Amino acid sequence: GGRMEVLEEKEEEEQREEELEDLETSDKLQDVKTKVSVEQVFIPSDIPDLDWSSIDMSQFPSSYKTNSLREKKILQMADHFLKQYTHVYPERKPLFLHPVNECGVEKFVSTTVRPTLVPYIDLYYWDGCASFVSDYLTMEPLKSPITPPSSLYSPTTILKYQRGNCFDFSVLLCSMLIGAGYDAYCVHGYATREMCSLDETLELCPLLRKPPQEVPKEEMKKSNKYTVTPPPDLQNKFELQQETEKAETEAAEKSKEREEKVTEVEKPERDPLHGLRVHAWVLVLSGNRDVPETFFINPFTGKSHSTTDEHFLGIESVWNHTNYWVNKQDCWNGCKDLVFDLGDAVRWEIMIPENNKPLQLLPDAEEENILSDRGIGDLEEEKVEYMRFGMPLSWADPIQISPRQLEIRYSQGRKVILYKKAKLEKWAPNLNGSGLVKRLTIYADLDRTDVVEVREWFENREDMLEMREVNKQTQLTTDYFSPGHLFHIKAHTYASLEPETEHTMEFYSSARADDLQKHVENATEMIEYFEGRDDFLHSRHTEFGKRGEEIHSAGTRTDTSSRPIVQIKECFHRNLEKPADEDVAERIFLITEEKIYLTYHLKDGYFIASKKVFSKAMRNRKGKAAVTAPKMCISYQAGSFEKDENPLHDYQLLQKLTTEEKWLKRQVRQTEAEVLKILKIRKNEEMAIQLSDPNYDTEGDERRRQEHEVMKKTKKDEVPQQKDGQKEQDLDYLAPFLIRLGYEGKMTKQLALCIRDECLTAYKQRLINNVKITQARYEKAVEELREKQQWFQKNRSRLSAEEEDEFLASYSEALFRISITVQRLNSKKHMGPQKYLAFKEKLLNDPRLAEHLSHT
Repeated sequence: GGRMEVLEEKEEEEQREEELEDLETSDKLQDVKTKVSVEQVFIPSDIPDLDWSSIDMSQFPSSYKTNSLREKKILQMADHFLKQYTHVYPERKPLFLHPVNECGVEKFVSTTVRPTLVPYIDLYYWDGCASFVSDYLTMEPLKSPITPPSSLYSPTTILKYQRGNCFDFSVLLCSMLIGAGYDAYCVHGYATREMCSLDETLELCPLLRKPPQEVPKEEMKKSNKYTVTPPPDLQNKFELQQETEKAETEAAEKSKEREEKVTEVEKPERDPLHGLRVHAWVLVLSGNRDVPETFFINPFTGKSHSTTDEHFLGIESVWNHTNYWVNKQDCWNGCKDLVFDLGDAVRWEIMIPENNKPLQLLPDAEEENILSDRGIGDLEEEKVEYMRFGMPLSWADPIQISPRQLEIRYSQGRKVILYKKAKLEKWAPNLNGSGLVKRLTIYADLDRTDVVEVREWFENREDMLEMREVNKQTQLTTDYFSPGHLFHIKAHTYASLEPETEHTMEFYSSARADDLQKHVENATEMIEYFEGRDDFLHSRHTEFGKRGEEIHSAGTRTDTSSRPIVQIKECFHRNLEKPADEDVAERIFLITEEKIYLTYHLKDGYFIASKKVFSKAMRNRKGKAAVTAPKMCISYQAGSFEKDENPLHDYQLLQKLTTEEKWLKRQVRQTEAEVLKILKIRKNEEMAIQLSDPNYDTEGDERRRQEHEVMKKTKKDEVPQQKDGQKEQDLDYLAPFLIRLGYEGKMTKQLALCIRDECLTAYKQRLINNVKITQARYEKAVEELREKQQWFQKNRSRLSAEEEDEFLASYSEALFRISITVQRLNSKKHMGPQKYLAFKEKLLNDPRLAEHLSHT
């Protein structure tokens, strides 16, 4: 086996040197050897290399190590087909027909394809399969960029070791697509340097591409015979046209110069191997699974491409699990002009003719003569040659993907993709403690040094956070939430989570009782927007004064700790059940000036709306009426020239508005308190992030649990029996984390660090949950006490002496329970950090972890 590998490597090196020497004869390709040797391929640096020669071959089944009779026959046919092909097309490169597998055995490429339907909804469609293959596998470059590989491993081996070249990627993806019902084929061809080396640094990130906007059809304007005819345009239209054309020409030249400069900077270097770089991808023909149009899939990225994409420069051959086709069309224009009708014998040469009729057997007389000269076994093989030959079944094992593999997806749990002025990072769900699964960093320059914006996506967050945008230029952060948050937040834009700073909150209005849709606030004002309210209110604008200013108004108390309210303005939609001049459109409460402004909706055919201005009686500090009081109401009635004064009606309306003003003040204070509570909760949620329970691999967990039980039982037999009082004290607190992280008796430093972090996080969350439970009990008890107090004040006059004494006894008992709860709450808050530190010390000294955490 070792001698055969050495011979294969020597043959590869000799073939590579011959090809490179041929290239040197061209003036354009003088430095090919040097450039190929120093060529860089974009491979993640944190993923170690794998020595494929170190694979244990004893674990493979016999189909991997030997060939059946049908497989040997197809190899003979392939050699015969290759000889004919070389004779007809001596100038073309050798075909990729029968590379060796992981056991060093030659296998025909069609038999390496293993159609398998993987039982997951996400992998039933082509885009799900393609994204899984591109995410799960790590790209390995071809040993020679202009030569197909000498080996092609089974899809199961590629899945196991999570790495492979473009041919390995394509065979795995094609196997999954055929299993899902697609008419898919592996392609051996040529592509650009960027596609072959997985270099997307000059590509725009898909997350930054704007969807095509549908241009609405212009509505036909209805002609109106009463429209005023505009005055004639007396300007010289020829001069205007000349000036416009001149301005457009100058703008186009400047734009062209700017684009040329940008293109020159972003233009990739000339590739000396352009058109010669070997690449493999997947072809999906239209028809099956309602595919409307034939397309390509680049397995490295999982993206679909048109067959006219300029990145694909030519095709040598295609194959699936049933046959092999050679392209006979000219690829001087890449793949743009190729026709993918594989049944067309003029354009495609098929290896195994697809006719269902067997070839005619020999006559009986000739068969007898042959029988006399040859054995019966030879005759049977001869008959098989004349019969139609079908492709042997795949020698590879069925593809199996566990739920854990589908969830982890990325190699090492993380993947980084560099785009043009952007970097995209992906993580497996629940790998990060913050629930982060994707991060897009947008830069201002091609070197990716000047950060402009950062976008992050989250999953399984208890606070329902889905996405976060951080603008580095404005220093503003926007959080987006899915439905289900405690306060029904939809989006929150802020520079800081401190109170009375500038921030904007959007809500799911249908889930809130007040139909609040948006809240905008800074130090001096607060604007609320509503949606779908029964009272037709759509916005409320509150202006505040500086804290500490003495603002006195009748019937109000001055609170220096809160911001004084200067003005409240409300706007309403039209209520069609009321006349327009009785339907209020806007009302302004000037708290400092003791005035109220009402503006009604416009009546049809009017340009000015009806208005009312109310002045409340000004009072001095002693509470007496002012000497000169303004008129109570000044009104304007649109369309009426007579003064229609009704003092009683105006007085009643003023009383009603005064009452509503007081209610509005309380409402503003409640909104301020709610915003403070939201900011406080958001702070706590970010300080102690909670994730919902992930869907782990139940089969794997059950297997690990059984193995752990066996280990625990073995350990229990070795250790003397303990007393009952020590059972709770000696519980194995690491057991759940050992099971979850797949501990099998051998501890590593990385595993120890993961166990330490998860165990400490879980214990910290347990302490926080205990405090939250006690806090909730305290708040509930206080609320019940407040309700009791309100009920007693309301019904005190109707209570008897015995009922009053009974109430006072229950009231004092409730007070006592609240005091006990407060003591427990303070005790837990005080003892929490001490317990955490004690547990941390105990964890670090655990004999299973101490060896690996001694320097941490």
